[in-house]
Amino acid sequence: MPIQSKADLKYYLEQDRIALKRRQSFFHDDIWKFEILLRKAEYFCNCYPKPFNKIGSVYKRRMFRLGQKCGGFNIHINCFGPGLSIAHFGPIVVNTSARIGKNCRIHEGVTIGATGGSSQAATIGDNVFIATGAKVIGNITIGSDIAIGANAVVTRDFTETGITLGGVPAKKISNHNSHDFLAKELLNL
Repeated sequence: MPIQSKADLKYYLEQDRIALKRRQSFFHDDIWKFEILLRKAEYFCNCYPKPFNKIGSVYKRRMFRLGQKCGGFNIHINCFGPGLSIAHFGPIVVNTSARIGKNCRIHEGVTIGATGGSSQAATIGDNVFIATGAKVIGNITIGSDIAIGANAVVTRDFTETGITLGGVPAKKISNHNSHDFLAKELLNL
């Protein structure tokens, strides 16, 4: 569910801070700065009427400039739920139609995109870990508590929860869930 109020904005920012394991200060931390700009852009674009939501456009422009400075982040507003954790600098591309649940940890080199002339990208559940170089392509569904291994190429639905995916094309490689890779404070165990 996207940010709909000032309280939602505060909640999302706190969840992101915990997921990133950051203190309140964001000096010298461009990834945390990027996530703050992302959430503020979502807030202004979703909550303000037309004449005033131009403030959101200012945040979006700043967000994309900072994202490119950080190493090529191309992440659009309203794609990620609370608890987003961008692990490292490096290119990350997320289609505007992608929907990713809460507590997602994403590494560099990841692409979540559409294919085959469709503009629809993946719907990904909660508590998902996406490792370096993974590709999630097409209008597919990924369940919750899933770990996607490094350089995996996921092109079909995986709705079973608590598994690990790997390979090209991706397949289930174990029954190990994603919880070892995520902030324990955010997991509802």
